[in-house]
Amino acid sequence: MDGDTLAGERERIRAAHLRPAGERGPSSGRGLHHTALISGDVERTIRFYQGVLGFPLTELLENRDYAGSSHFFFDIGNGNLLAFFDFPGLDLGPYAEVLGGLHHVAISVEPERWRELKGRLEAEGIPHEVHSEVSAYFTDPDGARIELIADPLGEMYGQVVR
Repeated sequence: MDGDTLAGERERIRAAHLRPAGERGPSSGRGLHHTALISGDVERTIRFYQGVLGFPLTELLENRDYAGSSHFFFDIGNGNLLAFFDFPGLDLGPYAEVLGGLHHVAISVEPERWRELKGRLEAEGIPHEVHSEVSAYFTDPDGARIELIADPLGEMYGQVVR
Protein backbone atom coordinates (compact mmCIF):
# COMPACT_ATOMS: atom_id res chain seq x y z
CA MET A 1 0.00 0.00 0.00
CA ASP A 2 1.18 3.51 -0.70
CA GLY A 3 1.38 6.25 1.94
CA ASP A 4 -1.94 7.86 1.05
CA THR A 5 -3.77 4.52 1.21
CA LEU A 6 -2.21 3.70 4.58
CA ALA A 7 -3.11 7.14 5.94
CA GLY A 8 -6.69 6.71 4.72
CA GLU A 9 -6.93 3.27 6.35
CA ARG A 10 -5.57 4.65 9.63
CA GLU A 11 -8.15 7.45 9.54
CA ARG A 12 -10.95 4.95 8.82
CA ILE A 13 -9.91 2.88 11.85
CA ARG A 14 -9.69 6.03 14.05
CA ALA A 15 -13.21 7.09 12.99
CA ALA A 16 -14.61 3.61 13.63
CA HIS A 17 -12.98 2.90 17.01
CA LEU A 18 -11.45 5.95 18.74
CA ARG A 19 -13.87 7.71 21.06
CA PRO A 20 -13.36 11.19 22.54
CA ALA A 21 -12.01 11.05 26.11
CA GLY A 22 -15.34 12.10 27.62
CA GLU A 23 -17.18 9.28 25.84
CA ARG A 24 -14.85 6.43 26.81
CA GLY A 25 -15.84 4.07 29.56
CA PRO A 26 -13.43 3.34 32.39
CA SER A 27 -10.76 0.73 31.81
CA SER A 28 -11.28 -2.67 33.37
CA GLY A 29 -7.56 -2.73 34.26
CA ARG A 30 -5.74 -1.10 37.17
CA GLY A 31 -2.45 -0.75 35.31
CA LEU A 32 0.43 -2.82 34.03
CA HIS A 33 1.60 -5.12 36.82
CA HIS A 34 4.75 -6.20 34.99
CA THR A 35 6.09 -6.97 31.58
CA ALA A 36 8.07 -10.21 31.47
CA LEU A 37 11.03 -10.72 29.16
CA ILE A 38 13.48 -13.61 28.86
CA SER A 39 17.04 -13.40 30.16
CA GLY A 40 19.91 -15.52 28.89
CA ASP A 41 22.02 -14.74 31.97
CA VAL A 42 20.53 -13.55 35.27
CA GLU A 43 23.60 -11.68 36.55
CA ARG A 44 24.30 -10.03 33.18
CA THR A 45 20.68 -8.83 33.09
CA ILE A 46 20.94 -7.48 36.65
CA ARG A 47 24.20 -5.67 35.85
CA PHE A 48 22.54 -4.06 32.82
CA TYR A 49 19.17 -3.03 34.24
CA GLN A 50 20.29 -2.17 37.76
CA GLY A 51 23.88 -1.13 37.08
CA VAL A 52 23.60 0.75 33.78
CA LEU A 53 19.96 1.87 33.73
CA GLY A 54 19.47 2.37 37.49
CA PHE A 55 16.35 0.22 37.90
CA PRO A 56 16.62 -1.43 41.35
CA LEU A 57 16.25 -5.20 41.56
CA THR A 58 13.24 -5.80 43.83
CA GLU A 59 12.95 -9.60 43.96
CA LEU A 60 14.58 -12.79 42.72
CA LEU A 61 12.71 -16.06 43.17
CA GLU A 62 12.17 -19.42 41.54
CA ASN A 63 9.79 -19.52 38.61
CA ARG A 64 6.82 -21.56 39.82
CA ASP A 65 6.20 -22.90 36.30
CA TYR A 66 9.67 -24.21 35.47
CA ALA A 67 11.94 -25.77 38.10
CA GLY A 68 15.41 -24.23 38.15
CA SER A 69 14.26 -21.08 36.38
CA SER A 70 14.44 -17.66 38.04
CA HIS A 71 11.79 -14.92 38.00
CA PHE A 72 13.16 -11.52 38.92
CA PHE A 73 11.86 -7.97 38.96
CA PHE A 74 13.13 -4.40 38.53
CA ASP A 75 11.41 -1.21 39.72
CA ILE A 76 10.88 1.05 36.72
CA GLY A 77 9.00 3.68 38.70
CA ASN A 78 5.40 4.61 39.42
CA GLY A 79 4.66 1.17 40.89
CA ASN A 80 5.58 -0.58 37.62
CA LEU A 81 7.87 -3.58 37.28
CA LEU A 82 9.97 -5.06 34.50
CA ALA A 83 10.32 -8.81 35.05
CA PHE A 84 12.50 -11.52 33.58
CA PHE A 85 12.61 -15.28 33.41
CA ASP A 86 15.62 -17.37 32.61
CA PHE A 87 15.05 -20.87 31.24
CA PRO A 88 18.27 -22.81 31.77
CA GLY A 89 18.59 -25.89 29.62
CA LEU A 90 15.92 -24.92 27.07
CA ASP A 91 18.36 -23.67 24.41
CA LEU A 92 16.15 -20.75 23.42
CA GLY A 93 17.04 -18.97 20.21
CA PRO A 94 17.97 -15.29 19.89
CA TYR A 95 15.45 -12.47 20.16
CA ALA A 96 13.16 -12.32 17.15
CA GLU A 97 10.47 -9.87 16.12
CA VAL A 98 7.39 -11.89 15.25
CA LEU A 99 3.68 -11.20 14.92
CA GLY A 100 2.24 -11.14 18.41
CA GLY A 101 5.72 -10.61 19.85
CA LEU A 102 7.37 -7.71 21.58
CA HIS A 103 8.52 -4.75 19.49
CA HIS A 104 9.96 -2.66 22.32
CA VAL A 105 9.42 -1.60 25.92
CA ALA A 106 9.19 2.20 26.39
CA ILE A 107 10.09 3.47 29.86
CA SER A 108 9.41 7.09 30.82
CA VAL A 109 12.18 8.90 32.70
CA GLU A 110 12.58 12.52 33.79
CA PRO A 111 14.36 14.66 31.15
CA GLU A 112 17.45 15.21 33.33
CA ARG A 113 17.64 11.50 34.08
CA TRP A 114 17.19 10.76 30.35
CA ARG A 115 20.26 12.83 29.53
CA GLU A 116 22.22 11.05 32.27
CA LEU A 117 21.18 7.60 31.03
CA LYS A 118 21.98 8.51 27.43
CA GLY A 119 25.45 9.43 28.68
CA ARG A 120 25.73 6.07 30.43
CA LEU A 121 24.82 4.26 27.22
CA GLU A 122 27.54 6.20 25.44
CA ALA A 123 30.10 5.57 28.22
CA GLU A 124 29.32 1.83 28.17
CA GLY A 125 29.62 1.72 24.37
CA ILE A 126 26.01 0.60 23.98
CA PRO A 127 24.77 1.48 20.48
CA HIS A 128 21.60 3.57 20.56
CA GLU A 129 19.52 5.84 18.36
CA VAL A 130 18.05 9.14 19.54
CA HIS A 131 14.79 10.40 18.05
CA SER A 132 13.20 13.82 18.58
CA GLU A 133 15.74 14.49 21.38
CA VAL A 134 13.47 12.68 23.86
CA SER A 135 13.74 9.00 22.89
CA ALA A 136 16.75 6.70 23.02
CA TYR A 137 16.35 3.23 21.51
CA PHE A 138 18.80 0.38 22.18
CA THR A 139 18.85 -3.34 22.81
CA ASP A 140 19.48 -5.12 26.08
CA PRO A 141 22.12 -7.88 26.33
CA ASP A 142 19.61 -10.43 24.97
CA GLY A 143 18.44 -8.28 22.06
CA ALA A 144 15.14 -6.97 23.46
CA ARG A 145 14.49 -3.42 22.26
CA ILE A 146 14.19 -0.79 24.97
CA GLU A 147 13.21 2.86 24.64
CA LEU A 148 13.93 5.47 27.28
CA ILE A 149 11.57 8.38 26.68
CA ALA A 150 11.72 11.75 28.42
CA ASP A 151 8.07 12.52 27.71
CA PRO A 152 5.68 12.25 30.68
CA LEU A 153 3.49 9.20 31.09
CA GLY A 154 0.48 9.51 28.80
CA GLU A 155 2.26 11.76 26.28
CA MET A 156 4.32 10.99 23.21
CA TYR A 157 6.28 13.67 21.37
CA GLY A 158 4.04 16.37 22.82
CA GLN A 159 0.74 14.65 22.00
CA VAL A 160 -1.55 13.23 24.68
CA VAL A 161 -2.04 9.49 24.03
CA ARG A 162 -4.03 8.48 27.06
